[in-house]
Amino acid sequence: MDAVRVSALRERLTGTGWLEAVGGFAGALRRSVERRGASGLLLVGTEAYEPWHLAAHLDDEAAWSDVPRLAPTLLRHSPPAGAPAHLLHDLRRLTGAGRGDTVLVVVPETAGAPLLERVQDARRRGATVLALDGGAPAGPGASGGPGGLGELAHERLAVGTAAEGPFDLAQHLVSVAAGQRTHRRSVRDRLARLAERLTSTPAISRW
Repeated sequence: MDAVRVSALRERLTGTGWLEAVGGFAGALRRSVERRGASGLLLVGTEAYEPWHLAAHLDDEAAWSDVPRLAPTLLRHSPPAGAPAHLLHDLRRLTGAGRGDTVLVVVPETAGAPLLERVQDARRRGATVLALDGGAPAGPGASGGPGGLGELAHERLAVGTAAEGPFDLAQHLVSVAAGQRTHRRSVRDRLARLAERLTSTPAISRW
């Protein structure tokens, strides 16, 4: 994703309501991590899809916007031995999530039952659950299992239904909007800020 492609999207996004949906979701994310008693942001994907780019963007945005609680802990299904310390967090951290934690689930298609069960348990313990997904149906899971991600999430941004935009663009926009004090910005303002971020030297390169 580069600034030229972002600029080219301005006309296409005008009037679609997509940026408003992104702004609402990002606002919910920011409020959750900044609320009293908040203890951290846990970011998790599937075994096949780890949201590396969103982790990096949120980390950068936390530094750029001086909102340290936006910096996520990336939870991995099978972290390899010898990985840097910040990349060794596995799903056991999700098992221990509860009140004060924000769990952001990022899946381009569907989340499997084992992950949904852990997310459901975290919600029962008081965690705030947000979902960024590709628009899979929000119906119940397998018999006796947890409901779909759309049912478990307190806030959901379904990219496939909110707009006909690429999944990576949604992640860029969410990270940028989450760093803003106000989300009542024009399409031009938001995309201009995203273009600036994409063409700047990252504040943090540990990812």
